[in-house]
Amino acid sequence: MLNSKNYIALGLMSGTSMDGIDAAFLKTDGLLHVEVGEAITVPYSEDLRHKLSALVSSGMYSKNVEEQITLKHAEVITQLLKKTNTAVDEIDLIGFHGHTVFHCPARRKTLQIGDGELLAKLTGVDVVCDFRSNDVKQGGQGAPLVPLYHQAVATKLTKPLAILNLGGVANISWLGHEDELLAFDTGPGNALLDDFISLHLGERQDTGGKLSLSGNVDQGSLKTLLEHPYFLKKAPKSLDRNEFDLTPVSQLSIADGAATLCAFTAESVSKCTRLIPESPTMWLITGGGRHNLAMMQELKKRLEAPVISVDDIGWNGDFLEAQAFGYLAVRSVMGLPLSLPSTTGVPRPLCGGVIFQAV
Repeated sequence: MLNSKNYIALGLMSGTSMDGIDAAFLKTDGLLHVEVGEAITVPYSEDLRHKLSALVSSGMYSKNVEEQITLKHAEVITQLLKKTNTAVDEIDLIGFHGHTVFHCPARRKTLQIGDGELLAKLTGVDVVCDFRSNDVKQGGQGAPLVPLYHQAVATKLTKPLAILNLGGVANISWLGHEDELLAFDTGPGNALLDDFISLHLGERQDTGGKLSLSGNVDQGSLKTLLEHPYFLKKAPKSLDRNEFDLTPVSQLSIADGAATLCAFTAESVSKCTRLIPESPTMWLITGGGRHNLAMMQELKKRLEAPVISVDDIGWNGDFLEAQAFGYLAVRSVMGLPLSLPSTTGVPRPLCGGVIFQAV
């Protein structure tokens, strides 16, 4: 029952990289008290990943794929419960992000597939899902939603501070003095590079950035990539995973193309610094991109403040987003804002999420 100050939440995230499902336990009051727990990542099967990729490419809805995704999330929850020897009745809430297949806030449309009602029935736990729709309907960007969680876990860190999430899409949370918070998508994260590697090598990613490190950045292609109109927009702003394409690097060697795409991600982050009120004292990097040595090197070349993996300060950069959606689920049931004018451009602080109670 949700009758105590601190809630035990289980957050679930299927990110734009489409590599699998992250699940993480969290104990929180939905405000500044956060205790992180155990977490796991379970990769998608090749078949399900292929179906999901096709759905994202089309931007269409599929009831069949949604059901498969939901069943897979239920399996992941079972695995985490078994790993941690946790009884299901110890969990107060599940924060179920689902998977984004279409995101176009300019048309006030965003779609995350995942059946919250079915997940609640399968697990016997109340589920909060559909975190983005209310924000988009009210004129916000619907993304990023993690910044309020970043603010909660970074209360003791020196400000101003930038937290950069290098997922499929890259986004920044800038934390200033006096609880100032600004957030937006900076540009591509890993998605373009992953797609490039998949197209040419049939592999999921450039593991460790080895291929990118062996190539040279093509300045002409990089210049073309940076001419995208997204970079002229003011913040807050957000991106669909497929906003950019690989045409500018199509004639390059595989190594040079990979190196150029790493530079593109880093340069788009560098360009975003003109949008933040004050230079950060430190850049904390989370998400899968922090494992790419070439991408980290490109960031360090371009950013003035130290660039540090969140793991170096004791955070687990593989699970921050999953933790965040557990945190946001608690805020949702408490009626607290999930987004702010400075994080998504919504007109006022806004709650969100749809709650499905377990039967």
